[in-house]
Amino acid sequence: MRTFGVEEELLIADPVDGMPLALAADILDVTSPEGPESNPQGPSLKSEFKQEQIEVNSLPCRTAKELRAEIRAGRALADSAALAVGARVAALATPPVFHATPTTGNQRYAAMGAEFGLISREQLTCGFHVHVSIDSPEEGVAVLDRMRHWLPVLLALSANSPFWMGADTGFASYRTQIWNRWPTAGPMDVFGSADGYRAVLSELLGTGVPLDEGMIYFDARLSRGHPTVELRVADVCLYAEDALTIAVLARALVETSASEWRKGGPPSSTLTPVIRMANWKASRFGINNQLLHPLEQAPYAAADVAGALLRHIRRALTESGDLALARTGVANILRRGTGERLQRQAYGRRLRLSDVVTAAITSTHQDGERSDVSLISL
Repeated sequence: MRTFGVEEELLIADPVDGMPLALAADILDVTSPEGPESNPQGPSLKSEFKQEQIEVNSLPCRTAKELRAEIRAGRALADSAALAVGARVAALATPPVFHATPTTGNQRYAAMGAEFGLISREQLTCGFHVHVSIDSPEEGVAVLDRMRHWLPVLLALSANSPFWMGADTGFASYRTQIWNRWPTAGPMDVFGSADGYRAVLSELLGTGVPLDEGMIYFDARLSRGHPTVELRVADVCLYAEDALTIAVLARALVETSASEWRKGGPPSSTLTPVIRMANWKASRFGINNQLLHPLEQAPYAAADVAGALLRHIRRALTESGDLALARTGVANILRRGTGERLQRQAYGRRLRLSDVVTAAITSTHQDGERSDVSLISL
């Protein structure tokens, strides 16, 4: 069974007025007074692009049960440290209240800030990255080539960023729009081989636009530091159980794609501009409207598209013992909505953005729930 793990970027916020707080360095000092170090026994924290966010890294896990515990422990670790410095952490993919801020605390990030201007200053967004183990770079690229047209479905199921700069954007995942300002962000063409992948990276780096390989922000890529494929398309999920669902779907999608490659199946033939359209619809509507069907490239109801994904990866889910969890998790998302729906509901009660952050803090740390899988067509 492939191991998998996650990176969750969490917003550091004032629990009263909801404003982001630049306290990442202080939080790391609380958890590791002598400097940020990995915890070999559980999840660990690290700084991210902005001091108003903190990244939680899980250990590699073999089972969904292990990963669920890692996600909950990581959120609790970050929140406990934030409380010690007068803040809380919330799984919000964009801050409801925010003003552009400089990037500090890291020489590389400072260089990016100087190079990319307002794109950098406004880049307070929180994503959700799933790492899934691979046997080789060749297998990893084969996976990238075969799962690329399915990634917009994961974006829709994770959508959690309707507010930006104090306004309702009309989008379910406005983080996607902000993130795609980076020149290397988004879907990519078929690479064909590991050599083809490296050739694309070499061409991009040769332009001098990305400052380094770390700025290769594809929706999915080969990890630089781990023998994994890294799926980067999703918003950070408000609910921990949704994060687990997305991770389980991601692992099964990687295994399904690898199996197709081993059997000689061809890579995805979907045009990259069409995948961009699918990403846009997922970003705009989440699960609240139609999505582009990955096999038909035409609009279908979100529940039908989610069902198509589950059918596509059913064998891998069954082999890992995750089928029931995945079906229930997707049904929960379709029934009560993603984080964007709770955010809008919280705002609608009193028209206060601080209420959105308060509700998000609670939901970030609450227990999971179960639902009737009849909501999706399998």
